[in-house]
Amino acid sequence: MPEKIVTKGLVLRETQTKEADKILTVLTAEHGKLAVIARGARRRNSKIAAASELLAFSELVVYEQRGWYLLDEASTISLWDNLRRDVELLSLASYFAEMTEAVTGEEPAGEALSLLLNALYALDTLGKPPEQVKAAFELKLLSISGYEPLLADCAVCGRTAPEEPLFDAEQGVVLCRSCAGAAARGLLPLDSGSLAAMRHVVGSERKRMLSFALNGETKRRFSRVCEAFARVQLDRDFRTLDFYKSLRTPPEHFPGNSQNSTTNNNF
Repeated sequence: MPEKIVTKGLVLRETQTKEADKILTVLTAEHGKLAVIARGARRRNSKIAAASELLAFSELVVYEQRGWYLLDEASTISLWDNLRRDVELLSLASYFAEMTEAVTGEEPAGEALSLLLNALYALDTLGKPPEQVKAAFELKLLSISGYEPLLADCAVCGRTAPEEPLFDAEQGVVLCRSCAGAAARGLLPLDSGSLAAMRHVVGSERKRMLSFALNGETKRRFSRVCEAFARVQLDRDFRTLDFYKSLRTPPEHFPGNSQNSTTNNNF
């Protein structure tokens, strides 16, 4: 009898196969990503159906057979019911899952799993602003995955409070506009509030990373910069992000919606 492994994991992706089976990509703290076959998960009376849904967080019992893990038992911990009732939130959560899958492998992934669970909880239970959660998640996930930006000071002059700060998404550094010179046109504008938010997210514990508020143009700059940084560093697009953007009415992070730019930023 194969040895059984008991672990907690979150479904990052589900793929239907055969008549009633699924292949799951499951993120665990101890084993990183696992490819798990959930036999019969699509049957109406299946005991593992709920745990085989996208984003389901469960305690799983699996065993290895011929190079695959097979799901033997499952007990759901959270299905994020509130999140599933809102198509925009569900699409955003799906983007979080797709992005997490892109940066994790078979090595232990406790930090990434904890971050993802915190972000889903913020959307599902705490009611945090989705765009703030999105930007903070993008920046924090990159930071713990080896892409942490250098935000402490201007990369050229060393000023801790850069004048008219700009962010270089390719190099992952902040610059004064005057220090950027001719390259300034291709960089992303920040202000003191959006830069402070980025520093807070990178430097804080995961449970504290959303303990701030941004409004107006400062919030839009924070959102644009974090998304651009993720896109440039990972060198790819995400279909789930495209779908989420298509649902936004209006899309707050688009430059055309900056009429009310009064800021009220609290840290």
